[in-house]
Amino acid sequence: MVKLKICGMVREQDIAAVNTVLPDYAGFVFAQSKRRIDGRKAKALKAGLDPFIKAVGVFVNEDIKNIQELCSSGVIDLIQLHGDENEEYIKELKKCTSNKIIKAVRVRDAQDIKRAAGSLCDYLLLDAYQDGKYGGIGRTFDWSVIPKLEKPFFLAGGIDSGNIARAIGLYDPYCIDVSSGVETDGYKDPEKISAIAVRIRRFNSTLFDKK
Repeated sequence: MVKLKICGMVREQDIAAVNTVLPDYAGFVFAQSKRRIDGRKAKALKAGLDPFIKAVGVFVNEDIKNIQELCSSGVIDLIQLHGDENEEYIKELKKCTSNKIIKAVRVRDAQDIKRAAGSLCDYLLLDAYQDGKYGGIGRTFDWSVIPKLEKPFFLAGGIDSGNIARAIGLYDPYCIDVSSGVETDGYKDPEKISAIAVRIRRFNSTLFDKK
């Protein structure tokens, strides 16, 4: 069954919107971004988040101690690394927390993905590449370069209700990750969030019926 992550929670209204549809994950961005929040804000938002939804902290080259504190305090449940973090960094992070780790890959070609496939991380996240940017650019990459992967992966970048069926049907991601695709005028749109959730659950229902 394909899972759903809504990233970029910044307001109480965003939490209310995701609580209504219950995606599997909600993302808090701690890296430099228009959706960036600090630990205090994230703690307040997490308090209102339905316990079913796991909170994902998004980081770029963050001090490991800061990530550990957010994990140990229960503000985040999973760690998403979106910067230049190498295997030594991931190894050190795993020593101080048991929280699952997602490593983002900015995809230019299949080799970028293949190089990351052996990572110590628990999941990959495949996103579009743009020089000088660590992610969050809101556009797709050439999905046809995605190789067969043993490691489960999140598919991100420019996904919305118009292309989600193709993304799921052809590339079999573990999870669909959306942010700008469920926004209107830069803010999370409850109707778009609901539409994405409905499409994923319709697809999952079809898979279940075929079994």
